[in-house]
Amino acid sequence: MNSSQFKKNEFKKLCATIGFKPAQVEELISKLDAYYKEWVEQKTDKKTGDFKRFKDGTIKQRTIRPSLKELKVIQTNIKNRILASIELPNSVHGGVKKRSNISNAKPHQGNKYQFTTDLQEFYPNIDFQRVYNTFIGLKFSPHYAHWLTKLTTWKYELPQGTPTSTHIVNLVFLETDKKLIDLCSKHGITYTRYVDDLTFSSQQDFRHYLNDILNIVTSGGFKLSYRKTKYSGNQTITGINVFLNKIDAPEKIIEKANAEKNTKSTTKPFSNYLNNIRKTNRIKRKPATNIGIANSGA
Repeated sequence: MNSSQFKKNEFKKLCATIGFKPAQVEELISKLDAYYKEWVEQKTDKKTGDFKRFKDGTIKQRTIRPSLKELKVIQTNIKNRILASIELPNSVHGGVKKRSNISNAKPHQGNKYQFTTDLQEFYPNIDFQRVYNTFIGLKFSPHYAHWLTKLTTWKYELPQGTPTSTHIVNLVFLETDKKLIDLCSKHGITYTRYVDDLTFSSQQDFRHYLNDILNIVTSGGFKLSYRKTKYSGNQTITGINVFLNKIDAPEKIIEKANAEKNTKSTTKPFSNYLNNIRKTNRIKRKPATNIGIANSGA
């Protein structure tokens, strides 16, 4: 089979997997701009409710670029039929079925020392070339990887707000995850990641390993938000208050859940969320050293 025929076959194989005819996909790609919306949001601090600002006072912003119509369907099928079959470590909680910000925080309960940090501009810093290289690294053919990249990136980067983007950032970060898991496994440190939020904890003081941890992240080509980097105990981890003997919701969530008790509405999102957090305290936990530290296989 010559290269031209192989290229056509790979495209047909992808189209069959995502449930669209090749002509439909080609037409969509030729008019890709029509299948995205775009707007800018000002970032707010969850604790204070105020806008986040740079040192010069400028309000921080994020660009949201959700996909539309047939492209959104295609991306959903790519996620469910192609990407979801790629195994992620147990330490990864964001964008993974049956895992959440709650499951991300729970493994750190009971650990005296906690370290949290945040990846800066995570989505915009992942360009189309890095997405393509990630697919190649996962053993997709160059042609298959090309079409996958074409259908999941826009304006030369990974758009925030599409069905595939969170799963793709997990795959892009996978090699860095493996290195962090390996380091933490050797030194009795629990590690979890919720999209761009990284958390480490231990019963023992592990401050002397922080530079090693940060070097692994930055050597992978990722930027850290040092403003959000904190080493202490009893922190708020992905919106959950983590203590030695339990986890709980922040006070503002508890107040809203209490307010819902006096309403006749059958929908009580804050009460349900609070219950989902607190019911984990009734479940017998495994030893912390065995939670959130996965093997490095993917």
